[in-house]
Amino acid sequence: MGNLDEMIRIVLVDDENLVRAGLRMIIESDPRIEVVGECADGRAAVSMVASMAPDLVLMDIRMPVMDGLLASEEILRADPGQKILVLTTFNTDEMVLTALKMGASGFLLKDTPPADLMNAINQVAAGRTMLSESVTKQLISVAGSRPESSRRNLALEKLGVLTGREREIAVAMARGYSNQEIAQQLFISLATVKTHIGRVLEKLGMDNRVQVALCVFESEVR
Repeated sequence: MGNLDEMIRIVLVDDENLVRAGLRMIIESDPRIEVVGECADGRAAVSMVASMAPDLVLMDIRMPVMDGLLASEEILRADPGQKILVLTTFNTDEMVLTALKMGASGFLLKDTPPADLMNAINQVAAGRTMLSESVTKQLISVAGSRPESSRRNLALEKLGVLTGREREIAVAMARGYSNQEIAQQLFISLATVKTHIGRVLEKLGMDNRVQVALCVFESEVR
């Protein structure tokens, strides 16, 4: 969904009724956003998303029956284009990396201010990825702490298939810049940026900007 003037249809997934009620209240304060369904476990989420095809899924991680990571994996396997914004109280290296590598569009903590949550929903619905500042710092830290053999060399090998311009685009994507910001910084047209991004994703065999960001962080290319 790229046009923010259109309605954004959301499925809420969290095992706590009060949390879902609070999120719904915040989200539906924007008349352009509609919560079309909610459920309390990952298995129900997989079924609901398949039947409702929402624009975005707001997904908790720790839930009964099936956790949010497994649910996200099943959802994305069925529809790689589905946008999933992970919202949780648990900010651990393993969870963040697992969620993002499988193709989640963003990762925010539950103590994220309402205004930032709404911004993240709008950005992810528009096709951008969204990481909280703490998560971005964490990714950089995790990348920097990994052994050389499993970190930098493999990532550099992946990025080696890109042209110089495509690598510039990949670094800009990792820094969270929008297409318009990339165009302005590199003095190229918006259409050219979109073309380059498509080629970067195709060459790297990746589905979204977050996966590109992880690769750039691990390569230590700046």
